[in-house]
Amino acid sequence: MQVRSVSLLVLVVSAVAVVLSAAGGGAAQQASGVVATYNLYNPDTINWDLRAVSAYCSTWDADMPLAWRRRYGWTAFCGPAGTHGELSCGRCLLVTNTATGASAVARVVDQCSNGGLDVEVALFRQIDTDGGGMANGHLVIDYEFVDSQD
Repeated sequence: MQVRSVSLLVLVVSAVAVVLSAAGGGAAQQASGVVATYNLYNPDTINWDLRAVSAYCSTWDADMPLAWRRRYGWTAFCGPAGTHGELSCGRCLLVTNTATGASAVARVVDQCSNGGLDVEVALFRQIDTDGGGMANGHLVIDYEFVDSQD
């Protein structure tokens, strides 16, 4: 009788895990067809000082080493897939322009409210290889959370 109860419990727990995973309990870490705008953080003119631009993530990341803060272009993140708020701070995204295939890695330093990304203008220009993003004021991108290698 006890073996049957344990087996039933294992079966129920396994079923719940499968349902949660299918329903987004294992949060997706990538999205396609997302709008990215650009932001004038200009980190090179402020010595990559997150506090100077009142970046949301400055609470946790402003005292990271300079090499860490300048390794990747900056972005605000409010995309449809992945963690938000403090949990996204410092994480990196591979951002790909869907029109041209150009891509670059960006570090999340801020949050936004446009439902996508608000990318530092230098990084925006780097992946806007045909100029269409600057002309339209936005790019359509795919993104994927990636290991920051630091």
